Amino acid sequence: QVQLVESGGGLVQAGESLRLSCAASGIIFSFATMGWYRQAPGKQRDLVAVISSNGNTVYADFVKGRFTLSRDNAKNTVALQMNSLKPEDTAVYYCYTNTRNGGYWGQGTQVTVSS
Repeated sequence: QVQLVESGGGLVQAGESLRLSCAASGIIFSFATMGWYRQAPGKQRDLVAVISSNGNTVYADFVKGRFTLSRDNAKNTVALQMNSLKPEDTAVYYCYTNTRNGGYWGQGTQVTVSS
């Protein structure tokens, strides 16, 4: 059974930082591409960043230079370091992976950035 468990969300002020973590189980993690998405109220779910099994990363334009995605294959975790947060970064952040059996989402973690 695939499980993705996010943690690390919270309320911060603009300009501050947060670090989100996603712990995965039920997959061969070292082979998995992992991603973070976010969804603000009334908006679609958008890709934030993705990291491949060999550590290559791709970022959405709206987070380039501010967010960094990394993985720890020994701990089956990915971490999204979010710096210089803006009020428009406020959203529920979801961890995601896609396997040959389908896509899997975490339950989401709320990030709120006040101005």
